[in-house]
Order: sequence, then C-alpha cells, then structure tokens
Amino acid sequence: MAQKMGRGAKIIIREWVRIKPWDRLLIVTSKEHLNEARELRKQAFGHAYSVNTLIVENKGRHVGVFFDENEDIFDPYTAIIAATEYSLVTTKAAKKAIQKKKKFLSLPLSTNDGRSMLEYDFLMMDTKKSRLMAKVIMKYLKNSSKIRVTTAAGTDLQMEKRGRKPGFFNGVLKDGKGYSSASIEVYVPIEETKTEGIMVLDGSLGYIGRAKEPTRIEFRKGRIVEIENTPTGIRLKEYMEGYRDSRIYIGGELGIGLNSYSKCLGNCYIEDESAYGTFHIGVGRNIALGGVQNAKGHFDLVCMDPDIYTDNRMIMQEGKIILPEPNVY
Repeated sequence: MAQKMGRGAKIIIREWVRIKPWDRLLIVTSKEHLNEARELRKQAFGHAYSVNTLIVENKGRHVGVFFDENEDIFDPYTAIIAATEYSLVTTKAAKKAIQKKKKFLSLPLSTNDGRSMLEYDFLMMDTKKSRLMAKVIMKYLKNSSKIRVTTAAGTDLQMEKRGRKPGFFNGVLKDGKGYSSASIEVYVPIEETKTEGIMVLDGSLGYIGRAKEPTRIEFRKGRIVEIENTPTGIRLKEYMEGYRDSRIYIGGELGIGLNSYSKCLGNCYIEDESAYGTFHIGVGRNIALGGVQNAKGHFDLVCMDPDIYTDNRMIMQEGKIILPEPNVY
C-alpha cells in the first residue's frame, strides 16, 4: 500500500505539478488524509523552496465554503495542491490563485472502497495521449454553439455553450496553463439556463458511488426538475437536498472522460468521471471553469457510452472518439 501511495505521490509532484526549486508549495488537506499529505510532502521535500501543509476541518461537501470566504488564503504561495476529500477547483480562492498564475492542482481524494486515491492505477495514464485526445474533441467543441448527447439507455440532452470555451484536465499543470485536476477529461462550462431533456443515469453519482439501476433525470431550462423515484434516485435526492442550496440543481458543465486506465465502478469520484467512454454533467458551481454559476458545491453525474454531437456533427459514438466528416456544401 505504502509503495503504491509513494508511486502516486511521485507522479503528482514530479510529472503533474513539476515542482521547481523556487516554488513555495502549500498542500491543503484534512486529518483524514494526512497519510497522503505526508507522501506528497516527502516527494516535494528538497525540490521546492518551501513546503507547507494547511489542515482544514473536513466539512464534507461544504469544505469549499471556507475557501469562498477566504479567497486570499493562497496569496503567499506559488503552488497549491488541494488534497482534500472534495474538490476545491471551483472555489473563489482557487479562481483567484489561477488568475494570479499560481500553480493549482485539484486533487479530491474521496473514495468508497477504503483505498487511498494515490494507490489507484488510473494515475498511470499517459498524459501526452490524453492531451492529443482532448485536442481532437476541443476543436469541434470550440467551434460549435450547441451540443447534443444521447445514449442507448435513453439519455437525450440538448445543451448550449455560446461564448463558452472548452478546456481539459490531465493532471499536468503545464498543459492546463497553470491549473488542472486529477480528473482526465475535456470540459465545457455550458450555459446555465439552456440544458433541456432527459439523462438516464447509469454510471455514478459523483461522490456517493455507483448508480445501481438506470435512473431518469429531467432537465428543464438548465435545472434538474425531476429525479426518478428509484433507490438510486432516492439516494441522489437526499444527497442533493443536503446542500441546502437550490443552485446545486443547475447543470453547469459537460465533461467527457479521457482516461483509458479508469473504470466507472463507483469506487472513486475522480476515476469515475475520468473514465474513457463516459460523459458527465457537472451540477452546481462552475465559476472556475469559465461559467457564472456559484453554489455551495459541485459534483458530477456520470453516464456510459454516449453519442455526442456538436452542431449536428458526431464526435463520439458509443463512447469512442470519431473524426467527423467535413461538411459538404
């Protein structure tokens, strides 16, 4: 176990963040993840000018509220690794750090199987390959205004992205122009009032694990308005109600998984949303992704084997990237 954690920490420090001798590194964590923080610190020690650890109270899905209320907290540092249970990438503090050209890696460590996320094999994904895959998809997303996603399970969603730029994460901060997430994916901050249609959830429910049966979710004017009353749907409703924030029901991101090492099994939030052959809708906050929606949190609903169209051009078929034929006039 310790060996695999060390392997994961080394990939993150040496290959993803690429710590330099002048970097003042801050590792943000909680007492539940001190082992991971120690491994990251061990790999960074001697390679950075300084390495500090900030231990925050684990407030679960609400941990981001602290970083919204203290948006200057990262000012003294040149590199930040947010190794907390839940993602901090969409918080105001992260947004400010990114705007100031600091290195910022979102490393949410939430798992459901008792293993450390640093032990997972999906960290071994070839980041150069993921960058090439992302560029193919982003080319078509960038030049489109509407996106449609369908699946054999019954998903049929229409989204719009006018004025919104796609991006991608693959862990490597250099590829992300200074910030990234451990989730290896293409993302686009979709217009917050324009998502319409049906999602049949058959992948995972973000932090709370696998969808045990396909569950119908209806979006209208950008917002979830109905969740089917299956056991999975009941679990999702209870989780979303726990945010006590109506904005958590708003769709703010389309993500497309690019990690061929990942499997969507409900064991690890980041692995699920990264899995090649999946797409996800991120609900709630999307301000750091390029959107305008604030909320008390952000998480992703993951579905399997999508057909994806950008302005009626198919770019993915049954979860596999394809090259669209050029328009003929």
